[in-house]
Amino acid sequence: MTSQEIRSAFLDFFKSKEHLIVPSAPMVVKNDPTLMFTNAGMNQFKDYFLGNATPSSRRVADTQKCLRVSGKHNDLEEVGHDTYHHTMFEMLGNWSFGDYFKKEAIAWAWELLTGVFKIDQSRMYATVFEGDKANGVEPDSEALELWRQFLPTSQIIYGNKKDNFWEMGDVGPCGPCTEIHVDLRSDAERAKVDGATLVNKGLPTVIEIWNLVFIQFNRKANGSLEALPAKHVDTGMGFERLCMVLQGKTSNYDTDIFQTIISEIAALSGKKYGDDAACDVAMRVIADHLRAVSFSIADGQLPGNVKAGYVIRRILRRAVRYGFTFLGFSEPFICKLVPMLVAQMGKYFPELEAQKSLVEKVIAEEEATFLRTLEVGIRLLDSEIEKRQREGKTEIDGKTAFVLYDTYGFPFDLTELMAREKGLTVDQKTFEQELNAQKDRSRNAAVVETGDWVEVKSGADFKFVGYDTCDAEAGIVRYRKVKSKGKEQYQVALSVTPFYGESGGQQGDVGYLQSAGERIEVLSTHKENNLTVHITARLPQNVDAPLRAVVNVEKRTATANNHSATHLLHYALREVLGKHVEQKGSMVSPGGLRFDFSHFQKVTDEEIARVEQLVNRLIRKNAALVEHRAVPMAKAKELGAMALFGEKYGDSVRVIQLGDSVELCGGTHVQATGQIGLFKITSEAAISAGVRRIEAVTGEEAEQVVYRLQNLFREVGAFFHNTPNLISAIKKTIGENAELQKQVELYMKERIAMLKDALLSRAEHKDGYKLVKLDAQTEAQLNVPSDFGKELAFQLRASAPDIVFAMSTASGGKPVIMLMLGDDVVKRGLNASQIVREAATHIEGSGGGQPFFATAGGKNCDGLNAALQKIIELIDSNLQAQ
Repeated sequence: MTSQEIRSAFLDFFKSKEHLIVPSAPMVVKNDPTLMFTNAGMNQFKDYFLGNATPSSRRVADTQKCLRVSGKHNDLEEVGHDTYHHTMFEMLGNWSFGDYFKKEAIAWAWELLTGVFKIDQSRMYATVFEGDKANGVEPDSEALELWRQFLPTSQIIYGNKKDNFWEMGDVGPCGPCTEIHVDLRSDAERAKVDGATLVNKGLPTVIEIWNLVFIQFNRKANGSLEALPAKHVDTGMGFERLCMVLQGKTSNYDTDIFQTIISEIAALSGKKYGDDAACDVAMRVIADHLRAVSFSIADGQLPGNVKAGYVIRRILRRAVRYGFTFLGFSEPFICKLVPMLVAQMGKYFPELEAQKSLVEKVIAEEEATFLRTLEVGIRLLDSEIEKRQREGKTEIDGKTAFVLYDTYGFPFDLTELMAREKGLTVDQKTFEQELNAQKDRSRNAAVVETGDWVEVKSGADFKFVGYDTCDAEAGIVRYRKVKSKGKEQYQVALSVTPFYGESGGQQGDVGYLQSAGERIEVLSTHKENNLTVHITARLPQNVDAPLRAVVNVEKRTATANNHSATHLLHYALREVLGKHVEQKGSMVSPGGLRFDFSHFQKVTDEEIARVEQLVNRLIRKNAALVEHRAVPMAKAKELGAMALFGEKYGDSVRVIQLGDSVELCGGTHVQATGQIGLFKITSEAAISAGVRRIEAVTGEEAEQVVYRLQNLFREVGAFFHNTPNLISAIKKTIGENAELQKQVELYMKERIAMLKDALLSRAEHKDGYKLVKLDAQTEAQLNVPSDFGKELAFQLRASAPDIVFAMSTASGGKPVIMLMLGDDVVKRGLNASQIVREAATHIEGSGGGQPFFATAGGKNCDGLNAALQKIIELIDSNLQAQ
């Protein structure tokens, strides 16, 4: 079976068992502070397990794209080096939300694997939970007896808490699980060693393919377990591993999922897969990382310098580095693999097909940027190696290796390889200390202590009324204490809330809770999965008492103005620039808006003016808000609403129509566009390949921008005596200034020529070279502007091939040294860059350049004379050594 046939067979099987087949959720997670990426098939169903939402079907199945590169589930360093670890992978799964349980889950798993996929029963093993006395959990005898219907006892194995008890996190739903393993060894190997002894021992040929989790407990903050009122099933089967089993391979990378891409990598590099172990690892890394990066970009996560963006950039750079080091790629190449990936997976993941052009462009630019960074890093490492060799040292310190890793993307093994080629070692111990210190800093910054939810009103519903009011009667349903960086706050969930929790790019509401004469400030509001959480510094004295939840209307109104303006901006951009424009991100707050969109060139000033004018025209039309709540997706599309890739939509959606603008949106909006007042774009720039960012303000903030511009024009006009034709006056002044500048430059060239002759006339004739030395500080009578030093140096070099020109000066209170060597001197083995770097220690600085010309800046002007003398000493000693 091909991988596509295998995927279809799984979904068709569970469809026949009355499961609703749902699409994969985006790989990039939103509205869940505990996750950056979807790392398991169950992530999109957390609300159902937590009781925050009710599923439309109690039986569900899907194939979910997952990414495991951070936190507890981090497989990045194993990827490519073994046969089965991946960053991005597909998780096939079926779920029961309070419907069927262990009996059906185990029976259907057996039926699919043996009846549909025809896996040899003698090669299969099942593990069941052995129990945990510390938590008072008995062995899972129910699962054991169910498996005995299908497998002999010798193929059923008890597993410990690590392998056979699944937990969502430190707190929350959890339960025992049963794993299904397959022995892929040859018959001869199986005859020698019983496969049952190799289960969960890390052998890649005796491997887990399916995990059936039975969620029946809730883990509390104190570590104890309590039974859940409803029991759930959560299963996950690694698609890549299943394909390996069914296609008779012993490596995931040998399946058709990866081999098509690996063959293309081999063709591009001119190397054959299977000929060299290091090259094979590189090809596997690239094939895997291509998928992770492409799907992330298609889901709206662009490479960046923080959080999820940094993770994606790191994955991409790891792939580039492997291609650069082992396959000889010095130009962007991963972007060339995207069309093949789209052809292979676009049918099941349409977002990949739709975003193909963007994915290619973003990857191409990221590759080119990192390859340039690698070149800089290589030059720095070469310089460090040369320095160590000159000093007679044989080891590069670990701090330098860490800087190369952290700033230039150099993994330790690449630094070690380049150093070894020059006969040096690298201090790995210090490198690891620096790396661990950085990890500790990051970990400590992110530590949040979260207590258990305290239930005040069990079984109460959560209702959002913020579309209709900013003031509501409510009660506390649950609360918990959180502690971060030594600061204690409370998270409060209300039965009814007008507060909008931060999501969809809209900043959460602030306001207060009024309870029995006391006022509790709501500092912020966010969504945790589907639950609106209000952040407060304290709780009411009586948490059972009814209260009023009141939103800050002024800030809500300003935020709504900006959110509605983003919709009008999106519409205007598509009208002015073209229908290829799609939203790639947004942020709306009371102070302004930010809108990211796909477009492959700079938006011109004329286009910005047209967009701004169109938005303001739409505002003046005062189009009334037309809102469609809880409509099916099909109906929303009929209304003209455009779904955004990377967003997760429920069975019913909300449609916002403002004139001709129609979008799916859960945010708060104006009642009519006229409420926005005025719209003003303040900036436009690129944030990555193919993605632009516009920042803008509305209402009073926009008025302030206009007032500031008017004041600026008045101030500029005053400089020109308030002439009625200001532009002409400015142009005339610029022209006059340019003419004067030419005259000054001509004068300075004449001065430099005269100075050159004066310096040559006093040159010292030394051992095979002419020394021209200039201390511009002590020889003030020569009147040498510091910024003309370079021009002087090049004129001197042109006059004599055996010249050595050494100069020291102070520019703006900062010391500068300069060295120029003639061609004959360079041929004798002198290097200006090396000499200047060494002399720069006297001015507490650093520098460099080319073999014939180099400069350095520093902090200590008192060391200029010593630096100049050091340059001459180094030149003489090097020449005498010859």
